[in-house]
Amino acid sequence: MTNSYRTNTCGEITKDFLNKKIKVAGWVHSIRDHGGITFIDLREQDGIVQIVVNDDKMLKRVSKEAVISVEGLVRLRGEDNINLKLKTGEVEIVAEKLEVLGAVLAPLPFEVGDSKNVREDVRLKYRYLDLRDPQLFSNIIFRTQVIDFMRNEMKKMGFLELQTPIITASSPEGARDFIIPARQHPGKFYALPQSPQVFKQLLMCSGFEKYFQIAPCFRDEDARADRTAGEFYQLDMEMAFSTQEDWFEVGETLYQNIFSHFSSREFSKPPFRRIPYFESMEKYGTDKPDLRNPLLICDCTQVFEKTNFNAFKNSTVKAICVDDMAGQPRSFYDNLTTFMVNSGSKGLAWIKVEEGLKFNSPIAKFLSEEEINGLIKTLDAKVGSSIFLLAGKKALTTKLAGILRKELGERLNLIDKNRYEFCWITEFPLYELTDEGTLDFAHNPFSQPKGGMKALTELDPLEIKADQWDLVCNGYELASGAVRNHDCEVMEKMFEIVGYGADVVRAKFGALYDAFKYGAPPHSGMAPGIDRTLMLLLDQNAIRDVIAFPLNKSAYDPLMNAPSTVTKKQLDDVHIKIDIKE
Repeated sequence: MTNSYRTNTCGEITKDFLNKKIKVAGWVHSIRDHGGITFIDLREQDGIVQIVVNDDKMLKRVSKEAVISVEGLVRLRGEDNINLKLKTGEVEIVAEKLEVLGAVLAPLPFEVGDSKNVREDVRLKYRYLDLRDPQLFSNIIFRTQVIDFMRNEMKKMGFLELQTPIITASSPEGARDFIIPARQHPGKFYALPQSPQVFKQLLMCSGFEKYFQIAPCFRDEDARADRTAGEFYQLDMEMAFSTQEDWFEVGETLYQNIFSHFSSREFSKPPFRRIPYFESMEKYGTDKPDLRNPLLICDCTQVFEKTNFNAFKNSTVKAICVDDMAGQPRSFYDNLTTFMVNSGSKGLAWIKVEEGLKFNSPIAKFLSEEEINGLIKTLDAKVGSSIFLLAGKKALTTKLAGILRKELGERLNLIDKNRYEFCWITEFPLYELTDEGTLDFAHNPFSQPKGGMKALTELDPLEIKADQWDLVCNGYELASGAVRNHDCEVMEKMFEIVGYGADVVRAKFGALYDAFKYGAPPHSGMAPGIDRTLMLLLDQNAIRDVIAFPLNKSAYDPLMNAPSTVTKKQLDDVHIKIDIKE
């Protein structure tokens, strides 16, 4: 684009432009005064080029991060001044005219390019400066490229890109809704969609057989390193007349192409490994295992079935055996114990296996010879191995064993950080027990039960599996999918098991319930998370570094001061009175 501000972009100025007069514009990245000659690195989206200023009068109001336009002649740099790391590193522009387009009128709150060392709330308050950091800036450009690639891949596979509403009805999808008061309907509320779930199923009922959307999803959830508060984006997909196998093919094709195109690292090739949910929990202590970690969890409850050791009595006991640990000092075990206590464990038992398969451990004196031999046999422990043990209630002990496995893998450098390991987690439970001991849906009520009505009527609810799966990579859940229920009677029975009548089904899922009565095709879908995919591809530890304007960990936006108060008139318009007690 040629106009009054520039004839060329900074990043395209190479030796092809020698002795040509051009005009460029951008931000002052750096200024170096060499006594009578000033060098400016000028930066914009396309790259950086060096400007030479011989007249100090041109530099009035020029400072770092000011926006300027420069006209001048392109020449070769001196031999000692060549920078082959830059595409433009062999040339420079000798400034003949310089105009300040946007001066910096206040002290910079932090050094641009060094914001990683600044408090997060300050970074987010001045996010427009934070985004100028070259790494963060390139992350956002990379995001655009990946989304474009995803979109093209979906179209190649015959999917239609369709849009669904943002303002909709509240729907029980597993998280809290963001609700919107309805001005024209006093006392009633819209909700922002947790996902396009109901609408994409209605699209299937409408005859659109292959749908996708780059969909914003809104959930009132607490933030984590891999989850933003408030909103996120997913590649939402649905297909009529499809099965789990169809989605494995779609998912494996999509991710193989994405990771082949955007990463040079090794990754597991299709078909990806398939792991049933309960097997994953037993071996890895999580339903999103990092398969780069070679350590496995072993259930040793039976070994201690008759134990006199009070810490293990009437408890589930989980163990991890790690070979070649002889060189680790006592501090390693003490520090790991402290970490596990801080993670919610009552403690951590550990045993060193020494010559003659003897135990060196603070708990050795509490264990019988039969228990020691049972542990060695069950874990195939060897001289130099260390055994780590956790005991307690099954659910918590399983979770803590997963945390321990991950921490051991990190501390012992057992994880190959230069590859991606994908797997499918399958056969999730349809129901689970709440803390109060009542039945509830383990995930959401849209999944079809494996075995259909027969399973619902003949099996213990806790034995029923959902026709559902997750795509996992390196310890992150990248996608969740399921075969949907499309039968009204099955839907009613599913809710009946958790204590709700048909009237509740009609109230919560009226549109779906009615649509299913008019010829609904079998259908299923999946939704890969775009932000997490970017996190992996870019090797970022914080998901906020792949999003242009994220909320902070407390779901607050320091930039826009959101959430904020509104006027009494605004509240009156939507028929709301606030009564907040301090």
